[in-house]
Amino acid sequence: MRRLIESVLISLDGITGSPERWANFDDEDAAYAHEQLRGFDAFVMGRVTYENFYANWGGITGDPYIELIGSMPKYVASRSLTETNWNATLLGSDPADAIARIKQQPGKDLIKYGTSRFDDTLLRAHRIDEFHFWIRPVVVRAGQRRFEDVDISALKLTLQGHRRFDNGSVILTYQPN
Repeated sequence: MRRLIESVLISLDGITGSPERWANFDDEDAAYAHEQLRGFDAFVMGRVTYENFYANWGGITGDPYIELIGSMPKYVASRSLTETNWNATLLGSDPADAIARIKQQPGKDLIKYGTSRFDDTLLRAHRIDEFHFWIRPVVVRAGQRRFEDVDISALKLTLQGHRRFDNGSVILTYQPN
């Protein structure tokens, strides 16, 4: 069975919002991110992430990482969108159930970048199989925080591994219990 992995960039003070402003990648962690992305064959996104990615990356060519993202199927949770572009499909009125069906299909694992209210739906339905918290050595001070607007009262996490980069960033891998 496929798994859903959520990968989130986080500042030292817990900010996840607008990482394009503060989460700079060097050669080492950019190469690792690209290598990791090859282990997935589809994205799961909330509407805001989908719209931001499409607006910023939908027409870019010549960057292997962005081209890989563009080529992958994308499953989008939205109550307001009626159509999508960029190889994307809407998940419908019950996105958690749709994710369960997709996870039953053959293929590589699914990746979800970012954090959103959609996480509340996924966590309540126990659809997220692993978290990758990419902690960046910066203090952002303001913005959306990890698990903001998400009920985490029943969330228990077990550390499965870690990776350290020369730039001071770490990836902590957790599995929900």
